[in-house]
Amino acid sequence: MTYSSPLFGNLQIPVRRKCFISYYREDTVAVRKFLTDFGDVFIPKEIGVRDTDNFINSTDSDYVMSRIRANHLGDSTVTICLIGHCSHGRRYIDWEIKSSLRHGQVYTPNGLLGILLPHMKNSGHLPERFKLNWNEDESKCYGMYRAYPKTKQELRGWIEEAVQRRVSKAHLINNPQKMMGYNRKCLVHGITH
Repeated sequence: MTYSSPLFGNLQIPVRRKCFISYYREDTVAVRKFLTDFGDVFIPKEIGVRDTDNFINSTDSDYVMSRIRANHLGDSTVTICLIGHCSHGRRYIDWEIKSSLRHGQVYTPNGLLGILLPHMKNSGHLPERFKLNWNEDESKCYGMYRAYPKTKQELRGWIEEAVQRRVSKAHLINNPQKMMGYNRKCLVHGITH
């Protein structure tokens, strides 16, 4: 999506959406590369990717969710869940997705976009809450799931589609109340770690 600038006439400037980045800390190197490669396509909002980032140091799930919502999700429009080997079993990813999908009178849900990190090749285990919101026939679900983007234009298109789904597909959100209490075992190609 682009807009015309009143100062520069018909000059088309790409819109940069604020996107919350959900990831497992063991994938930090790949996440940093993603932000280096594509950080000018969107405005990243993340926790703990950079050494200067503030961490939420608590085991109280309600408190953590309120801090994530207030400090990171509050003004973002899309949650990008970067999928690595063990993303599916991390409770904080579950909590971030749950908070992203919250909607009602006070909250507008974030668009939900899952992206496989390059080391995952063409497959990965999705977090359970993400799976509840994705279907291979994406016309019948809220979330979107993609391989690593080849170009900035491709990623920009996915983000814009996720923004549109906030309205057109919000009725398909499946966000049960129960949250993951503990991290789960990592499944890699059918092997439990």
